[in-house]
Amino acid sequence: MDTTLFQYCQKIVLFSQDGSAVLLARRRGEADYDGVFSFIGGKLESTDGGLVNGLRREKNEEIGSAAKIAVVTSISVNEYFVKTNGQAMVLPHYYARFIGGEITLNDEYSEYRWVNLRELDQFEPKIETVAPMVEAVQKIMRVATEADYREM
Repeated sequence: MDTTLFQYCQKIVLFSQDGSAVLLARRRGEADYDGVFSFIGGKLESTDGGLVNGLRREKNEEIGSAAKIAVVTSISVNEYFVKTNGQAMVLPHYYARFIGGEITLNDEYSEYRWVNLRELDQFEPKIETVAPMVEAVQKIMRVATEADYREM
């Protein structure tokens, strides 16, 4: 058995324009977290041609190209996860802010919500790492300069 194989699954922690809320989307048809709210994002594909291109593709697939965001692409907070099927994953989480436009979910999600940060701990159902990861990526926002953001 090859023990070096893993998936690289980029997550976008998207904050509202004023920074008071975070976007969570309810997963649909997913083996590990069906019906649970999570961040948007997904697996990097070998055809993406790089990390930033993979983030852009996932953003466009999951919330649409009309939704405009700015992402700090040079810094991430990483998490290790093992799926129920035994597949290992590295989940880098990126800080992003919503610029504007319409959010249009694909069929991987049934709905989305902007969850106020003050209500995040009580909000359910969500993946258990959502609240601690929001806190962790907010540190990125504090050190990032405007030059660190990539608009997508």
